[in-house]
Amino acid sequence: MVHAVIKGVTDRIVERSAAPRAAYLERMEQARGAGPARAHLSCSGQAHAYAGAGEDQQALATGTAGNLGIVTSYNDMLSAHQPFERYPDLIRRAARAVGGTAQVAGGVPAMCDGVTQGAPGMELSLFSRDVIALAAGVALSHNTFDAAVFLGVCDKIVPGLVIAAQTFGHLPTVFIPAGPMASGMPNDEKAKVRQQFAAGECGRAELMAAEMAAYHGPGTCTFYGTANTNQMLMEFMGLHLPGASFVPPNTGLRDALTQEAARRALALSALGNSYTPVAQVLDERAYVNGIVGLMATGGSTNLLIHLVAMARAGGILLDWVDFSEISSVVPLVARVYPNGLADVNHFHAAGGLGYTIRTLLDAGLLHPDTHTVAGQGLERYTQDPKLTDGALTWQDGPGQSLNDRILRPASDPFQETGGLSRLTGSLGTAVMKVSAVAPEHRIVEAPARVFHDQDQVKAAFKAGELTGDMIVVVRFQGPKANGMPELHSLTPILSILQGRGQKVALVTDGRMSGASGKVPAAIHVVPEALDGGPIARVQDGDLVRVDAVTGVLDILTEGALDRAPVPADLAGNQSGTGRELFGAFRAAVGSADTGASIFGG
Repeated sequence: MVHAVIKGVTDRIVERSAAPRAAYLERMEQARGAGPARAHLSCSGQAHAYAGAGEDQQALATGTAGNLGIVTSYNDMLSAHQPFERYPDLIRRAARAVGGTAQVAGGVPAMCDGVTQGAPGMELSLFSRDVIALAAGVALSHNTFDAAVFLGVCDKIVPGLVIAAQTFGHLPTVFIPAGPMASGMPNDEKAKVRQQFAAGECGRAELMAAEMAAYHGPGTCTFYGTANTNQMLMEFMGLHLPGASFVPPNTGLRDALTQEAARRALALSALGNSYTPVAQVLDERAYVNGIVGLMATGGSTNLLIHLVAMARAGGILLDWVDFSEISSVVPLVARVYPNGLADVNHFHAAGGLGYTIRTLLDAGLLHPDTHTVAGQGLERYTQDPKLTDGALTWQDGPGQSLNDRILRPASDPFQETGGLSRLTGSLGTAVMKVSAVAPEHRIVEAPARVFHDQDQVKAAFKAGELTGDMIVVVRFQGPKANGMPELHSLTPILSILQGRGQKVALVTDGRMSGASGKVPAAIHVVPEALDGGPIARVQDGDLVRVDAVTGVLDILTEGALDRAPVPADLAGNQSGTGRELFGAFRAAVGSADTGASIFGG
């Protein structure tokens, strides 16, 4: 039986979403009725579509074989996406083996927040999600596909692809991951070197050596940031094959899963007997299951924005209150860096997502009856894929954790509530990743130190000005102001201050990385400063309270909110590194709590 709170939140989402969801499903039914338009294209149009298909030309021209569209985020600059170079050929061969065809429909950009962290390019990061959705929409606009597979992994790529997949929600869709890189330098050791560099205790050569030892080969970064949180969501929400998320790249099992994903996508098309469009998979229950997974594993704060935007593309309206209520009853069952020392490879070895889903199902915290690309019911996702004598099979996963320092049953969790909290009060509404924050640091009441960008914070630190207890307020970092960049490069500085015994917290209308760590950070503050939110009225010395225990974000100085908002000086972020191309995005974007999307708030 599903937990009463999980059921109640789901029912509320269904009721709230009734009108937009019904309109969405009607559009998808109309699109299904129209079907792929290969037969309706002109002969010239079809010839254009098939001219580069080589040996598949004739099968495409007859119109009898299922045609699979591949949308890929491949590039070979970024480790997470480099393995996708080999996938189209694997997918084509798998499709041919079952009488179908496959074509690369198009590519989408894939940028890395790790590369752009603390640099101007980070101001394009969040907007890249919507660009990805637009690019994938263009790829599928030729309307020549019976099903689709999406190759994507990292921060904005998977959410953008999900938005596009739902826009073409009449098509069956399987998401195919690349897998994590092999474990390198432990993440906690890497973090120590970063702090030493920020404190001037080591040079750039030592820092570079540590970073290269941590990021050293193809695959996803191994900490539990946004990229790996995305992979978790795709399993909890039924868009991956069971157990696919954390299988390493360039292995026999990885290749077998990729080819099976292609065959499965074709089997789910309207040409077969198991038609399962993505609009049917991604219903309100699937999104609630995704939120449960987010809370149970201490996932990335970025998903509080992305899940809202993803859901809206399918006519489903999520609210941060939904996340908060689910978090209040979902225990934290995983400890993966930054809220533990293990990386995702260690987590996978300890039982991984299969065991995590099993223990949450047993506790009644997941909807068991969802549609998935593997078939009806989430129980399938408690199984592990195996490659035996060249054949791919699924076997029951472990019935207990194989390492209780990394993964625990829901009946004996690391903490009784989930990894994320919603804070609200006179300063606005924010979210915080609390799973990595020690209990003694979850309440901070201190004077504000106010900055208008992260470079000002770094300069103040270098000048020795950040002394005493403080709440660092960094404003004009919201989506309308400058694209809502991550401020993860402040983490080493704030960690040093906390390590000196100072009480410190961060309050910002910007984002932190999915690897947000041990310093309490009230982020995504809405209304943002550019909208005249209370954060635009804070001055140095104002007393501010950040309380992740009771969910409070308050300015305590009397009369502070009677001041006029401080005007923004945005001259420095309107151009350079492509920012001038995104002026229309900054003007049209919605607020963080509605998904920070250009597609409507």
